[in-house]
Amino acid sequence: MPDVSHLRTPEPDAESAERGEPFVRHGIVILPETRWRIARERWRAAEEFGFDHAWTHDHLMWRRLREKPWFGALPTLTAAAAVTSRIGIGTLVATPEYRHPVTFAKEVMTLDDISGGRFVCGLGSGAGGYDERALGGRPLSAGSRQRRFEEFVELTDLLLRRPETTYHGSWYHADGVQMRPGCLRRPRAPIAIAAAGPESMRLAVRYADIWVTNGTPGLFDPLPYRDVLPLLQRQLAALDEACAEAGRDPATLDRMLVTGSTTGGVLASVGAFQDASGLFGEAGFTDLVINWPRDSPPYEGQLAVLEKVAGTLGTPGRATPPGRTSGRPSWAEPPHTTACVT
Repeated sequence: MPDVSHLRTPEPDAESAERGEPFVRHGIVILPETRWRIARERWRAAEEFGFDHAWTHDHLMWRRLREKPWFGALPTLTAAAAVTSRIGIGTLVATPEYRHPVTFAKEVMTLDDISGGRFVCGLGSGAGGYDERALGGRPLSAGSRQRRFEEFVELTDLLLRRPETTYHGSWYHADGVQMRPGCLRRPRAPIAIAAAGPESMRLAVRYADIWVTNGTPGLFDPLPYRDVLPLLQRQLAALDEACAEAGRDPATLDRMLVTGSTTGGVLASVGAFQDASGLFGEAGFTDLVINWPRDSPPYEGQLAVLEKVAGTLGTPGRATPPGRTSGRPSWAEPPHTTACVT
């Protein structure tokens, strides 16, 4: 049995729990925009700073950085896995716009193995644009995009769970695909699903270990984080309703907020970071993700704040979230079986 005891989140201290402080894990997004000699130090720093998980965007090209340096997500995460030992790593998010479940699942299984079970498979439906057009794909309606995503998630989940999969859908096919030895974690590497609408939320409730939101999809004009809270509270309530409809215990689905595009001001100061962390923890989020500051306006000064924030992440003094018996995330439990699929 592989030893992945290092994946366990430290137990919260009794004093914090007694005070009723919200439990929040912290993550950071590191864009794949720099050569590895620079990026390597950022990934190492993310672990040394005490972040629980670190992510990168899975795109061929991305928004205003389309003509800027941009590297592949999965090779970047493979390299990141090799220079870190504790921190979770993941895609935020992989989409069906240029990925196929069969080839993607094989890469997920491989990354899960290389990282010692630290990989988190972040998935999203995509929003059209550069990635879709790069391979000559035709624009899809919102309904078609959602149906394609549902198949993408369903088949990816099946492939990661089974030693052999045959599947025939409207969008994807798999014919006797072998997935051996399988993921280190059981029943598969954890899946995080970005979902804002009701159909995507139902999909997250059915398949995900982590629900992901950035507030309003497609919005890149951030509002002060306190101003975004009412929208996020409505999303959390809708997610709880979807759990109730599906008969799923909501405490088994973690909730991750990715700040930056919609939710701004979190890195304005150490106090703002701590305030936002407490605010969103009280609202019901289990994970708060920030972005590694870029060297351009309006991000000046945020790297210094990030370095100061790091001093607040080194100790686990965070209380257990409601409905849980410990601070450990459900998707970070060590495997209980051997690594090989039989």
